[in-house]
Amino acid sequence: MTDDASVTGEPDTRALDDLLDDIYRAQERVTQAEIYRQAVAAELPPDLLARIDALPEGEYAVDEASDLLGGSIG
Repeated sequence: MTDDASVTGEPDTRALDDLLDDIYRAQERVTQAEIYRQAVAAELPPDLLARIDALPEGEYAVDEASDLLGGSIG
């Protein structure tokens, strides 16, 4: 048995990982507001939008954003 994101109750973070890949492709740091704006445009599920909205304002590197949001990029 493995401990991974497929455990019942854990959200599927593939959409989040894909979004972060796209956002950080040409930038090292991105603001919380920009991550949220692009997440809304990408129509991410409400639970992921709520996580992004809960991030403190500021700029994040991809590994910081992924860690704080529960993604698997790092």
